[in-house]
Amino acid sequence: MSQGPRSGLAAVSSALLAMSRHLEVRDVLKTIVASARELLDAEYAALGVPDDHGGFAQFVVDGIGEEQWKAIGPLPRQHGILAAMLHEAKPERLADVRKDPRFEGWPSAHPEMSDFLGLPIRDGDEVIGALFLANKRCSAEGGAPRPKPQGGCGFTEDDEELLSILAQHAAIALTNARLYERSRELTIAEERSRLAHELHDAVSQKLFSLRLTAQAAATLVDRDPSRAKGELQQVAALAAEAADELRAAVVELRPAALDEDGLVATLRTQIQVLDRAHSARVTFTGHGVRALPAAQEEAFLRVAQEALHNALRHSGAEHVDVTLHKRGPDTVLRVTDDGSGFDPTTVRRLGRHLGLVSMRDRAGGIGGSLTVESVPGKGTTIELEAPGG
Repeated sequence: MSQGPRSGLAAVSSALLAMSRHLEVRDVLKTIVASARELLDAEYAALGVPDDHGGFAQFVVDGIGEEQWKAIGPLPRQHGILAAMLHEAKPERLADVRKDPRFEGWPSAHPEMSDFLGLPIRDGDEVIGALFLANKRCSAEGGAPRPKPQGGCGFTEDDEELLSILAQHAAIALTNARLYERSRELTIAEERSRLAHELHDAVSQKLFSLRLTAQAAATLVDRDPSRAKGELQQVAALAAEAADELRAAVVELRPAALDEDGLVATLRTQIQVLDRAHSARVTFTGHGVRALPAAQEEAFLRVAQEALHNALRHSGAEHVDVTLHKRGPDTVLRVTDDGSGFDPTTVRRLGRHLGLVSMRDRAGGIGGSLTVESVPGKGTTIELEAPGG
């Protein structure tokens, strides 16, 4: 390869490692495009993921500024060279794309392109994308730039082989990212199903009891006012419990966007909401924790939510404290309350009721561990420790 064996291998290794670090599809696409452009020293790179309607579901570019990209207009359709790569599933290496009979022009704001290298990204027999580069940069010995000749510098057979290797690994990275996002969607569906059952079992029953109690109070108002007063007090208590159930469900159904805010900010915001919504004092301290992979941040958030839910709903705590901090190479989440506590020997019976089974599953899923310390009358501490951060 033109860069030399050592530098070429290092560049390929860096590109492959970069692709493997991401699990979100959009991040993987951006990394593939940036890696391909840098590896083959091109001015422009793009990757299109086809849809089923002759267009592209996603289209990522590198080398074009945001303003210029907006000026170019709508995403391209599957036509010309792009269609050939997608439908014929073979590489296209051209000295000047503008002279190819399949070339159909481009919008006025589109940059001028000459030499072109493109190939499909395949998962087995399925074409899942098209990766292409344009305008190979010219360099002399030692990497110094030299004037660009008429028609461009041209991509070589070595370039095509290198891009083919990159595309094979890109297919793996993109397929893994899709599977990861699908698993997250399934997890969200399972969470919503669990919440639906919980709402039915808890809130619906409380609302039914509230209705019966209100009806009883109405019949007692004239003949036994003191009993009617007691029934109305029970109505108020049931309404407060139902409101707490709904608040807890809303927090789980609408968590803050971890991808945008990060774990520390998300926890802080949710705990501020819980502190305002409940009579118990709920506090949070977070320090020294950097961004974690998406799966780990979600696990930490869900364990915190479950532990807070237990403390605020079941323990009668006056104070619940949440901390997130570093312990050596690990991140530690600690939720402590001064509530009623329980006997740990009954944890097998209470485990599912308190969500401990779910919390242990989440901890195990990210290579972490969950510990539960509790004494009747002296509160509970739940701690999740996992690598990273």
